[in-house]
Amino acid sequence: MAREIVKKIGTKPKVAGVAATFGRAVTLAIALITLFFFNIPGSGLISGAEAAMPEVIGARVAGDESRTRFVLDMDTQVTPSISGLAKPYRLILDLPEVKFSLPDDTGMSGRGMVEDWRYGLFAAGKSRIVMDLSGPVRVDKTFFLPAVDDQPARLVVDLVRSTPEQFDAFIQETRSAGPVKDKNSAPKTDRMKAKKAREKPLIVLDPGHGGIDNGATGVGGTLEKAIVLDFASLLKSKLEETGLYEVRLTREDDTFVSLSRRVEIGHELEADLFISIHADSVRRGRKFARGATVYTLSDKASDQLSEELAEVENMSDVIAGVELDDEPTDVTDILLDLARRETRSFSSYFAKTLVSELKSAVRLINNPHRSAGFRVLKAHDVPSVLVELGYLSNEHDEKLLITEEWRERMANAMNEAIHGFFRPRLARQQELPSQ
Repeated sequence: MAREIVKKIGTKPKVAGVAATFGRAVTLAIALITLFFFNIPGSGLISGAEAAMPEVIGARVAGDESRTRFVLDMDTQVTPSISGLAKPYRLILDLPEVKFSLPDDTGMSGRGMVEDWRYGLFAAGKSRIVMDLSGPVRVDKTFFLPAVDDQPARLVVDLVRSTPEQFDAFIQETRSAGPVKDKNSAPKTDRMKAKKAREKPLIVLDPGHGGIDNGATGVGGTLEKAIVLDFASLLKSKLEETGLYEVRLTREDDTFVSLSRRVEIGHELEADLFISIHADSVRRGRKFARGATVYTLSDKASDQLSEELAEVENMSDVIAGVELDDEPTDVTDILLDLARRETRSFSSYFAKTLVSELKSAVRLINNPHRSAGFRVLKAHDVPSVLVELGYLSNEHDEKLLITEEWRERMANAMNEAIHGFFRPRLARQQELPSQ
């Protein structure tokens, strides 16, 4: 920014005399004062909201299985909202949006009744900490210590061992005081209705994870949530450039969106195609599992790797501390059952079309069209697939995923597959005006 200011001053036309010299000196002085007082980084001014955002500068867990203390070191006081969830046991701390200035491995291990914990942005203006518990607990006390001398301010939460019945009562109490459900969750509905007549097919791109849910982490530290958002934005741009489609994203920034909400977005928009985008990590065969994969929904996984990945992806809501709703298992409406069968048929057709295009563009895993019970693919009326761009657990895949050349090739191939899928419909629409 300083260089930009100096450059602008230097390009002004010269004015003869002392007044011009004095004017330039005053302008330069103002620029330097601005730099000093507003602490301008290379990219621009720090906004008032960013400057005022509370910051977490340290965190730790102490204690044992009978009493455990959780401590956050902060630069200013905040008031948390604390709630609980069971199956598995979790404690949720909701805070106003804060900046977490913590080491990368923070929360990966715990102590006492806290097995591990994670943190991040949960929604606009709201940060969240989720603790995985070894069993039911009771919040004995919560207090805030102001900063003293060289010691930072501290938010302290003391936990003691409880019973399942007491923890259930705590869940009910905190649920009524401050619900822990995803605010964006929409009411479930299986009502059948005709889709809107629209000129352009509507495509929903679903970059996985986000906010408090980082997704997989590559061997080199690459975060899945960042990779998939960048790629989804690139693919959206390419599709919109054609002028043939409407394209929406389930998230446009680093915020969390629950699995049920992602499904509802496709359903509410009456999307013609839903593509969930991921780049996972695997525990077994880390060196060998690599290449793009296309998944469709099935009641039984096509293989063990698919089953493991579905289990991991379906834990996204648990990771973010979202209450899980029981899903209906029986289909009572024969029309709904037929719609689901037809949707799965279209999903499978698009998956095969996509695999065919990807073969000539990028590396694919063996048997690239696979299936498993991914919750995000369960819209009964929207053809849906989940695309693994690659596996961040494999160092070769990770290196490719962050290169512009590879992402261009992948996005172009997916673009062509989408054209192939909608070509019959687009051709019919072009013929209609002449008839």
